[in-house]
Amino acid sequence: MDIIKVFGTNLKKMRLEKGLSQERFAEICGLHRTYISDIECFQRNVSLETVQKIADALNIEAYRLFMEE
Repeated sequence: MDIIKVFGTNLKKMRLEKGLSQERFAEICGLHRTYISDIECFQRNVSLETVQKIADALNIEAYRLFMEE
């Protein structure tokens, strides 16, 4: 399992399911749009604090971002 790819893929899928652009989602998280893009393109490692910010913005439990389908 490539955890960076799993996380980025899940983030993008869940963000799109909520109908949010990267820009709007980044605003909700308090992050920069390019940072969200980098995560979704598997270019970033994220801290646990960032994982929690993203999970909170998606209104999900953080562990769901790490689950492979």
